[in-house]
Amino acid sequence: MTTHHLESETILRLAGGSLDPVLALVARTHIACCPECGGALAALEDAGGVFLDDIAPEPVSATLRERALAALDTAPETPATPAQRPIALQPGTVPAPLDAMIGDDLSAVRWRSIAPGVAKHDLPTPKGSRGRLFLLKIAPGKRVPEHGHGGTELTMVLSGSYSDHLGCFGPGDVADLDADLEHRPHVDPGAPCISVVASETPVRFKGLIGRLLQPVLGI
Repeated sequence: MTTHHLESETILRLAGGSLDPVLALVARTHIACCPECGGALAALEDAGGVFLDDIAPEPVSATLRERALAALDTAPETPATPAQRPIALQPGTVPAPLDAMIGDDLSAVRWRSIAPGVAKHDLPTPKGSRGRLFLLKIAPGKRVPEHGHGGTELTMVLSGSYSDHLGCFGPGDVADLDADLEHRPHVDPGAPCISVVASETPVRFKGLIGRLLQPVLGI
């Protein structure tokens, strides 16, 4: 059961197409598992469609019309697919659309160790993005140094769980963090915590040790 959701502003930016592509990918990955956020997005997209229906059409030139029709004639056909309904995140699996990038099995991910008990897997950055996208795997009991964020960060838990002053985040939960929030997450006992992280800027570690480790961690 998902208990931590996207902020309303994030869903609004996603519906309007103004959310950075790396943030949009994590947001849609969460929505694939969350009926509440999926319903909010659908309502906003429907409202946007009604707004467009109310706008009076503007005439276009004959040349522009011919180009548009020619583009439609040459566009490749793609099969129609039904809207995906939110599904429960099963242990070890990867929800859409993230599965298109790493496959549907978390056990097949190739990790790179960046610190004792901490591993990372960098993901390709979608075209047009200014942010960063990666998977993070942290061993049980490990604590991340206290840090803040220079911009928006979305962290969605895929497996395991972690806790901070905002609560416990388990599979399907998303932490929608802004530049004002500072926290010190720790991974709960039992299993490693695997998350997908999208951020506009690198984190800002508060302590000296964290700042010294920043170039090594690369997060």
